[in-house]
Amino acid sequence: MEAVKMGATERRKKIQAVTVLSILGVLIVLAFLVSMNTGYTRLSPLDVIRTLFGGGTAKQELILFDFRLPRIVISVLIGAGLAVSGCILQGLSRNPLADPGILGINAGAGLMVVLFISFFPSKTAAPVLLLPILAFVGAGVTAAIIYGLAYKKHEGLSPTSMVLTGIAVAAGISALMVVLTLRLNPQNYQFVAVWLAGSIWGSNWKFVVSLLPWLIVLLPYVFYKARVLNVINLGEQMATGLGAPVEKERLGLLAASVGIAGACVAVGGGIGFVGLIGPHLARRLIGPKHETLLPASALVGGLLMIVADTIARVIIQPTEIPTGIVVAVIGAPYFLYLLARAR
Repeated sequence: MEAVKMGATERRKKIQAVTVLSILGVLIVLAFLVSMNTGYTRLSPLDVIRTLFGGGTAKQELILFDFRLPRIVISVLIGAGLAVSGCILQGLSRNPLADPGILGINAGAGLMVVLFISFFPSKTAAPVLLLPILAFVGAGVTAAIIYGLAYKKHEGLSPTSMVLTGIAVAAGISALMVVLTLRLNPQNYQFVAVWLAGSIWGSNWKFVVSLLPWLIVLLPYVFYKARVLNVINLGEQMATGLGAPVEKERLGLLAASVGIAGACVAVGGGIGFVGLIGPHLARRLIGPKHETLLPASALVGGLLMIVADTIARVIIQPTEIPTGIVVAVIGAPYFLYLLARAR
């Protein structure tokens, strides 16, 4: 009888998970369509459909294919990537406040991009495919420093120490970036200032191509390791007792998280809080099991970013504000709420 009840409960949970994931997918499609219709030059839904099938004017094709579609696709990819990265970090550290932005991983990735801009002439076009690699190196070095400082030999990885160390390292890197920006010429300074605010500056198909390989390679690996994250989330001693090679798996997942976050930051700038909000909202909707939590986090993050970017483009037309500011307006109060609950 108990086995039958457990089986019915599992089936109900699977149906609920599929339903939630389907609804999130539909919402992303709807947000995608609305975002294509929204902008300084308005395109009606019929204009968008006609242009997608090759029946639009040259101006409509330019607006849709060269400006809006690449940016919308990048917004979804960045949101999904940062949310999955945050979900990994929260699982590894067993800390609900873990996030690539709060822990300083985004700042480390950004530092390498700023260094590249600082030491190359303004006329030199930054190699698009090189930026994610540079960001990965910066994020990886930062993550290694945080991990080394927060890890205790006999106690393992301390969740509290990890967050506090990350905040301190992020503050130091931010100060260093301020110093570096002082030597920039006005053109590069303006670019860095907007980039640090979270502007999706890489809004053409070249940047989509530069970001996609990182997500195509790393996201399936992370989804495959979902059960390992479940075990690690039980605690280091419990996971070791169950036979999991904790240190090896943790380093592999941490590297994946850093790679995803670094690539997203290289294209989207210093966007924070997506990695914090996405997993939390997904956990409330679908539960704590990472087999469903990771894809749900990706969908929630993608939806959050596409909505925030659409608002950023239209709220003060004809100009626009960095998407990171809109996300921060949503994320900062939520972070304070989580901090109050943790206390």
